[in-house]
Amino acid sequence: MSHPEIQTDQKSARSESPDAHTKDNTHDLLPSGTVDDAYLAKIHLLNEAIQEIGMGKYQWYLFIVTGFGWFSDNLWPIVTGLILAPVLNEFHQQGPFLKLAQNIGLLIGAFFWGLGSDVWGRRWGFNITLFITGVFGTAAGGSPNFTALSAFAACWSIGVGGNLPVDSAVFLEFIPGSHQYLLTVLSIWWAFGQLIGSLIAWPLIANHSCPQTATVCLRSENMGWRYFLFTMGGIMLLLFFLRFFVFNLYESPKFLVGRGKDAQAIQVLENVAKYNNTQFSLTLEQLTNVQGFKKQSEVVGDGGGTSAVDTSITAVLRRNMQKFDMNHVKALFATRQLAYSTSLVILLWAIIGLAFPLYNAFVTYYLATRGADFGDGSTYITYRNQVILSVIGVPGALVGGWAVDLPYIGRKGSLCISTVLTGVFLFASTTARTSNALLGWNCGYSFTSNIMYGVLYAYTPEIFSSKDRGTGMGLAASANRIFGIMSPIIALYANLTTAVPIWISGALFILAGFIALLLPYEPRGKTSM
Repeated sequence: MSHPEIQTDQKSARSESPDAHTKDNTHDLLPSGTVDDAYLAKIHLLNEAIQEIGMGKYQWYLFIVTGFGWFSDNLWPIVTGLILAPVLNEFHQQGPFLKLAQNIGLLIGAFFWGLGSDVWGRRWGFNITLFITGVFGTAAGGSPNFTALSAFAACWSIGVGGNLPVDSAVFLEFIPGSHQYLLTVLSIWWAFGQLIGSLIAWPLIANHSCPQTATVCLRSENMGWRYFLFTMGGIMLLLFFLRFFVFNLYESPKFLVGRGKDAQAIQVLENVAKYNNTQFSLTLEQLTNVQGFKKQSEVVGDGGGTSAVDTSITAVLRRNMQKFDMNHVKALFATRQLAYSTSLVILLWAIIGLAFPLYNAFVTYYLATRGADFGDGSTYITYRNQVILSVIGVPGALVGGWAVDLPYIGRKGSLCISTVLTGVFLFASTTARTSNALLGWNCGYSFTSNIMYGVLYAYTPEIFSSKDRGTGMGLAASANRIFGIMSPIIALYANLTTAVPIWISGALFILAGFIALLLPYEPRGKTSM
């Protein structure tokens, strides 16, 4: 894929004098005064160094291991849906409570790991989230009752919820600006998560579950969903092993610069350049000579300075808790335009967070009451359709990666078009009266929604500065999870036979598409901060 505009802009930026660093195309993403000028100058120097290093082995391996987070982000919500029927058959409980527990865990994970990545750095969250998911996902397979399963679902979701805020920041801060479109292509792993989950669930749950008509369902006759959880948890532990023991993730140089650790940032760049067998021209002297930079540790009080530091456990805990102030949140609303941008992004995530599960919760019940014929009800048709929808999502991610760099369309146009089309396909699905008709409309829905999520997942971290990126992603993802919690609550009390929830869901997607046009920043052709 060619990106002549981006490469030309960055080449011209590198040819300018050092004094012009704050005037290149990166600065256009945010209004003047939003970010400290000296800090911004350092970020420009890092961006130029990363562009010189290029898209090499380290970044391509990072594309793979970061993809594990996208894989997990879509896999585990699918897991909950796939095990729901046999779980309810065995425990005789209401399904929405399992979804509710999961969404609460996702909310906690998104906010905690998002903010934590701006406080402790990217490495901790990047390496531990998959481990948490794997441990509790595996343990959930041995759940003695529905309450225990719901508790495990909430716990594994704390790990899942942290993937998006942390992983998007990690990937974006290591790739050159000429390849930022790959952040959209990463959503291909999102489709793989759904595909792999569906393929593994097919033989395990279909062949090792009680009949749905059984009045008594013993554990020994209903082991399929447990085998499935053991397998999914094991896969997560394997992916954690590859991340932690095989791939060596360096701390983000942009995070290090924000902490005043210029020497460590240069060392990271040297390590990456050596790994890629390339070079870069930035020196430690050039980076440290930027005047007026106040390192973040002096703002949040993490023990910087030359005075003696109390190293007692109590003092250490107190200093770490002091880091969790509101500085990172306030920075996202520092100016009127930035507050407008941040608010719109959070609103987008919230609307989509309600619309997506609302449709899934109601469509099957609604169509069944309208005389829709879904075939013989066999598990073969159920899993066949699930696999088809999963496969359709793969080209959606590739199309999204291509569309975000199109002139006159870019990120905002791609997000608008794909989101509106997603809503249109939802409206059209209410006309289905057979399983194949519903599958056809849902194929369109799966294709466009994968483009939508890919663009949204890429656009959001691009518009935040690196020092507050995790917090911004965490807030957006938290809004998504909060409104996602509303869906199972609505399903508990609403009339499932009415079309109103489905029409509302489609309308919400269309509304979100037009809101995307109101976003003030277009990252196409600009390197993220």
